[in-house]
Amino acid sequence: MCIGIPMQVVSTRPGFAVAQGRGERKTVDTALVGEPQAGDWLLIFIDSAREIITPERAAEVNATLDLVADAMSGLAQPGWPVDAAFDLPSAMSAEHLAALAGQRPN
Repeated sequence: MCIGIPMQVVSTRPGFAVAQGRGERKTVDTALVGEPQAGDWLLIFIDSAREIITPERAAEVNATLDLVADAMSGLAQPGWPVDAAFDLPSAMSAEHLAALAGQRPN
């Protein structure tokens, strides 16, 4: 499984950006997203930017990653509210799946 990590652009040079997020700072390839600007948020997979995302989407992904990290470290508590989780793709509508895949509505 590959997990995208939201990172914010600190600086750029042609084809690359220095980005930071979730406690790390790294140089990432931006060939797939064009030239981001300082302050932009990127979704990073294996040192490569795959998508420019909004700050709201970055916060949503970070919150989800925090939930996963808590669950994996044993910090998840019985009685957590059901809405603290997320739907699996099999429970999503076609519109939601299209949006997650980056497809725009017709």
